[in-house]
Amino acid sequence: MKILLAEDDSQLGELIVYMLTKSGYNVEWVMEGEDAYYYASNAHYDVLILDWMMPNGDGVDVCRRLRKQGYPGAILMLTAKDTVEDRIEGLDSGADDYLVKPFEIGELQARLRALSRRNYAPLLEEEIKLQDLVLNRNGHFFRFGSEEIQLSPREYQLLDLLVQNKGQVIPREVILERIWGLDSDVAPKTIDATVKLIRKKLDKAGKQELIQSVRGVGYKLEN
Repeated sequence: MKILLAEDDSQLGELIVYMLTKSGYNVEWVMEGEDAYYYASNAHYDVLILDWMMPNGDGVDVCRRLRKQGYPGAILMLTAKDTVEDRIEGLDSGADDYLVKPFEIGELQARLRALSRRNYAPLLEEEIKLQDLVLNRNGHFFRFGSEEIQLSPREYQLLDLLVQNKGQVIPREVILERIWGLDSDVAPKTIDATVKLIRKKLDKAGKQELIQSVRGVGYKLEN
């Protein structure tokens, strides 16, 4: 299960990430509302966990904005606010469930399992077309004509991230966090090296120019 956690309390965030990862969840963690909105708008998650009180956009505001644009996924609100009025406000903003702090990790996991069973968001397509190329998400390869070019796990993750955000510039910081993780000590040059390897493989199909560099910012996939 892929989870986006938006929690500005570093101690609580680290604990949630550790415990959920230990239980087999794939967790991405941000600490500000705007980051949560950006990530949720540009990738698929099984469940969003939104803290109510965050800098640069609280959880309720993020939830409302996502629902207004038609976001179909499950959203769980975390908060210390425990009055009936607060619960109503949280649920009316578009949250599917509401968990009051402090809570046990076991209860959080049970609520995540319950939300995932409702199958909110559609599955990503197994194959997606890029001009005259086809990216296969299950096999981690792309195909042109009758030839298949295999991608390494990192190459596939980076290319798929660009595919999901086709036409948009993805900053290096976002790529680093999404592919290697927040706690990674990977150097930015590793991103460039991985892009270079992908381009080399795309060049076999004459499509090296699909991935464009945006100087000082990051990369984007040509529309």
